[in-house]
Amino acid sequence: MLKGIPSILSPELFKIMMEMGHGDELVLADANFPAASHAQRLVRCDGHGVPELLEAILTFFPLDAYAEHSVALMAVVPGDPVKPVIWDEYRAIVKKHAPEADEPAFVERFAFYERAKQAYAVVATGEGALYANIVLKKGVVKP
Repeated sequence: MLKGIPSILSPELFKIMMEMGHGDELVLADANFPAASHAQRLVRCDGHGVPELLEAILTFFPLDAYAEHSVALMAVVPGDPVKPVIWDEYRAIVKKHAPEADEPAFVERFAFYERAKQAYAVVATGEGALYANIVLKKGVVKP
């Protein structure tokens, strides 16, 4: 046990965040995402939703201030009537921890899958919302 670290951040996830360098990407995947087949490193957080993980992660994880978009979301497939209200939660959490962050980029579904394959790690969650996948690009901690 350590003081001040939310228990939702497992030792494995915290270790991965520490290993990551500037520009590396972390994917928080919803329950429908093919995480195991798309991950170089897979962290299981099945009992948790993305917003609670995002809140805990961004307490420690700097977003890349030099990237055009330090956050990316999986875009809704054209013709799908889903309106992902969870994105508003993500925007509020990101703004709380990184007020300077730009609006997220929207990445087409199959391009998102390819991006996940290149990510440093994929966190598989129990998030049931559709289109709840999010990419975080790590920045630097300034002295």
